Amino acid sequence: MQRTIPPFRADHVGSILRSQPLKDARSNFAAGKIDQAQLTAVEDVEIRKIVAKQEEIGLDAITDGEYRRSWWHYDFLGGLDGVELVQVDTGIVFNGVTTKAEAPRVMGKLGSKKHPHIAHFEFLKANTKKTPKQAIPSPSMLHYRGGRKLINMGVYPTMDEFYHDLGLAYRQAVAGFAAAGCRYLQLDDCSFAYLCDPEQRKMLEARGEHWETQGEIYAGMINSAIAEKPQDMCISIHVCRGNFRSTFVASGGYEPIADLLFNRVNANAYFLEWDNDRSGGFEPLRFLPKGKHVVLGLITSKTGELESRDSILRRIDEASKYASLDQFCLSPQCGFASTEEGNSLTEEQQWKKLQFVVDISREVWGK
Repeated sequence: MQRTIPPFRADHVGSILRSQPLKDARSNFAAGKIDQAQLTAVEDVEIRKIVAKQEEIGLDAITDGEYRRSWWHYDFLGGLDGVELVQVDTGIVFNGVTTKAEAPRVMGKLGSKKHPHIAHFEFLKANTKKTPKQAIPSPSMLHYRGGRKLINMGVYPTMDEFYHDLGLAYRQAVAGFAAAGCRYLQLDDCSFAYLCDPEQRKMLEARGEHWETQGEIYAGMINSAIAEKPQDMCISIHVCRGNFRSTFVASGGYEPIADLLFNRVNANAYFLEWDNDRSGGFEPLRFLPKGKHVVLGLITSKTGELESRDSILRRIDEASKYASLDQFCLSPQCGFASTEEGNSLTEEQQWKKLQFVVDISREVWGK
């Protein structure tokens, strides 16, 4: 049976390959050839185009493709009160490539009195007749990569104070989106997937943090952030292993964090990546409680080759051995452009993948 509320049987994480007119405009803005108003005008036009395309292929969750962002996370984090984006020694190292050397630094007391991305959501909502979906990074992403060294010790002498205020800052942001009419809010999170990777655990231990403790802290911040959400707001969490220019960071199945994620994080739904062997098996789905949903990320956003219908149907059937088919939805495993650079596929291949998600969902759960 299809769903009329999120998550939808055919869903997607959110980011979309930047169109050429948008790339040109952002390049001209960076070069000082156009001003912010001119850039915004191009963004508006290009967002309306991808909204129409999403609606045309049959998606019910509509995003702005993150067309006003450079990063999936840093733009939002830099918009929090007390946070600034700064230059750092090196970017994030992926499998063979490295991002821009930029990161958020906590310089003052955290808050979110009026986050600028709320205006982004308001534009999206005004330009779709379907359900507008807003994706933001989870609160853990302000801590995980930089750790203590990117938090001003004069402002936050203890980490407990930082974690407490970060949860409350996010609660303010969630309230702002809710007041603007958002009823489908997604928290994009790499930390839970990284806690499943032995190499990432070693990194945490080396800087004096224990992975199990950090998992509990991150879960607590998310629960604090959404504690006062409207009853009819769906909170989904996308658990990501890294996605930059079709590469990745982490490997490992969800077993180490499945119980914590499904039973102690108060989300409604989880977007989980299962597009390759690095993701492990479906066994952790046995922890999924009734009333919650998992969006199976079985179609990869990293390459343009279209998966076979039979292989996707077979994998949905395999997942159904551990939880009810009615608790599942389908999507690509991640966005197509977690950063403005985008993944290694064409716009045509991207839209075919999303159409494929819609078609398979109708075959499995009906029209």
